[in-house]
Amino acid sequence: MFNGIVYNTGNINSIKKNKTFFIVGIQSNLKFSNKEIGSSIACNGVCLTVTKIKNKIIYFYISNETLKRSNFEFLSIGDKINLEKSLTFGKNISGHFIQGHVDTTASVKKITIQGKTWLFQFSLKEKKLYKFLIEKASISINGISLTITKVKNKYFEVSVIPHTLKLTNLKDLKIRKIVNVELDIFVKYILKISK
Repeated sequence: MFNGIVYNTGNINSIKKNKTFFIVGIQSNLKFSNKEIGSSIACNGVCLTVTKIKNKIIYFYISNETLKRSNFEFLSIGDKINLEKSLTFGKNISGHFIQGHVDTTASVKKITIQGKTWLFQFSLKEKKLYKFLIEKASISINGISLTITKVKNKYFEVSVIPHTLKLTNLKDLKIRKIVNVELDIFVKYILKISK
């Protein structure tokens, strides 16, 4: 479980591709010990398991299911990845509960800069998921806890403050770039129960 408050990033150092999985190495200044092999890390919002640590490079196995649901199939060497270690008891939860189970992807439709704030419009890959989007509800974009400011038939909007832009990879986004999306867990379960 994570809360979407990202303070650290890493860069893709290596990618080994197989037909059904990837092995990815991420170089980061985020500190790890060998005791943390097997622990869960949110990488661009996807909960991945640390399989090896060597020379500040953290290695992850990415399954075919994860490749189908996330933007990892588009990874390139040097790409910046948002990183968050899993929550521990007693830690402040400043964002919202994020499982690291990415629901789908979205593409960047428009970027507007208003003063020091960036307004992003995203278009979901799966249109049937728009029913889970509610204005002022939470959403995870590349693992970052954000608030939905507007929902339309073909897009939704979030606004990103300068502090978040500085610490994450959102400032590197361009039109048509693909991001990982995890819908608010509470909205998903409430809608399922109410059916």
